[in-house]
Amino acid sequence: MRKKLNIPHTFTIVFAIIVVCAALTWIIPGGEFDRQTINVDGHERNIVVDNSYHRVESQPQTWQVFTAFFQGFQRTSHIIVFILMIGGAFWIMNETNAINKGIFLFLEKTQKIQKYKFFRAVGVDNILIIGIMLVFSLFGSVFGMSEETIAFIGIFVPLAISMGYDSITGVLMCYVAAHIGFAGAMLNPFTIGIAQGLSGLPTFSGIGYRFLCWLLLTVIGILFTLWYAHHVKKNPKSSLMYELDQYWRDKASAEETSQELTPSTARAWIVFALLSAVLLFCSIRMPQTTITLGTTAHSVVLWPIVTGIFVLLGFFAIRKSIHHFILTLLLLTITCLVVGVLGYGWYVMEIAGLFFAMGICVGIAYGFQFDKMIRLFLDGCKDIMVAALIVGLAGGIIVILEDGKVIDTILYAISQGMGNAGRIGTTASMYVVQNLLNLIIPSGSAKAALTIPMMAEWSDLMGVSRQLTVLAFQFGDGFTNMITPTSGVLIAVLGVARIPYAQWFKFIWKFLLALIVIGFLLLLPPLFFPFAGF
Repeated sequence: MRKKLNIPHTFTIVFAIIVVCAALTWIIPGGEFDRQTINVDGHERNIVVDNSYHRVESQPQTWQVFTAFFQGFQRTSHIIVFILMIGGAFWIMNETNAINKGIFLFLEKTQKIQKYKFFRAVGVDNILIIGIMLVFSLFGSVFGMSEETIAFIGIFVPLAISMGYDSITGVLMCYVAAHIGFAGAMLNPFTIGIAQGLSGLPTFSGIGYRFLCWLLLTVIGILFTLWYAHHVKKNPKSSLMYELDQYWRDKASAEETSQELTPSTARAWIVFALLSAVLLFCSIRMPQTTITLGTTAHSVVLWPIVTGIFVLLGFFAIRKSIHHFILTLLLLTITCLVVGVLGYGWYVMEIAGLFFAMGICVGIAYGFQFDKMIRLFLDGCKDIMVAALIVGLAGGIIVILEDGKVIDTILYAISQGMGNAGRIGTTASMYVVQNLLNLIIPSGSAKAALTIPMMAEWSDLMGVSRQLTVLAFQFGDGFTNMITPTSGVLIAVLGVARIPYAQWFKFIWKFLLALIVIGFLLLLPPLFFPFAGF
């Protein structure tokens, strides 16, 4: 009998990487680039000074492999707190059983429309997957959605399980879709905006060809997800997560069969009235919201629209059932998230506070006492704690490499090794370098500040447009985000979805390799054909 492969725990894998990185600090000589601060679109950025690399005293890491966990927690504290607050808020909501009831209600509706020939031919599930992935890919492309996907895993993984798929399908629907959009972005300020600013290019120029890239990559991602989802539904045991997904199946079964009291709607009406008053206040104080897309700003009457929709939906939802109202609160939260990110520059702190407020409103509306809400919130934090701990440990990888003074040495060695490779070779070299660097520097903004100033000038010498240099950076930064263990967002998403990193790697690497190859092929047309901005 074939011996079953024992897959290491994610903690084991990440700690092993930390140890390897510490060993590299004994082998790779220390070195640093000088850096200077410049202004890019009103924001100060530290960039590398050309030809400034110099050797510094090596800082071999020894016992620091044990303190890296602590420093990693400090480095990624914003994501860790975000995970804990999201976990606690959703635990309160899960106690009401509203999400589970909403999923089953949705599945009942989809069964009814299957009688129509069009929907039966196309498949309601397929339409749902396509719609969700288009939205998340667009969000990743327009405003760089990344950390925000963590909050949606708790919704789409149970939905995927209930539809007969697995937890990996749920992650593909939101996280992978967003990061495909992130890689093929048209207006992402965190990658394109910074890189073009550092390259001296007009902000968000070349959007026409980027749109074609985004569209092609998104279609490929959707087709892959549809193929995989169909494969899993046809043979559930073929999924790498079949046994581990028993947690989600048991949870859904327990919530479906649980005995629950029908709460009074009195408190729900109070919550409805208070939220309506708050939204009305926002509508009066901020009737116009400025949405910035690329270099253009649009003033939109958002808060009055959101207020009107909530008042209308909330009124009829409470009259129907308390669970319908709680789902309306979830919809309001997601809407406010989008408005806040696009119109007011919200990041993880504001989003965490938004979901925390949602949890409190849901608890009050359902009739929970405050002591019970606190206990539920803490239970949610306990349930998600492993994911938070892994994020902190993964942050220690970067700490070891930076404190060991080897990151700049690695960058310098790679840039020197590219040599005179011709236009195609130069493009390929830059693309490979960006993919490799993303494994150790997952921050797109940091990597842009580190590499773009040098690569932009080097591309001038090799006859490659700076726009193509930015595109190579963009692809290289986006694809490997979906596999690098140094990405706190990836580790957090896998933790919430309860997917071990080893299982995820085994699943995603072939698809990721295909995306990398496609990305390189998309870099070639601008070398030979004229595209606006290139």
